[in-house]
Amino acid sequence: MLATLLLAMVQQPTAAPPPAPPSPPALEVGAVAPDFAIPGATRYGTLRGPVRLSDYKGKTVVLAFFFKARTRG
Repeated sequence: MLATLLLAMVQQPTAAPPPAPPSPPALEVGAVAPDFAIPGATRYGTLRGPVRLSDYKGKTVVLAFFFKARTRG
């Protein structure tokens, strides 16, 4: 009986995953970046409040991602 139940579960079609939401269009070179906020961090830890792009309006901003920072890899 258990084998029959397992076989019935395996043969049932699975539901397709929902489609991913559309991504926003890519920015053109030289376009104004939209305002955003991210958690800020220093070498001592994370900051209490988020860092917003609008905080640096009129200044040159370089945004770098270190995707393996603070990991074992």
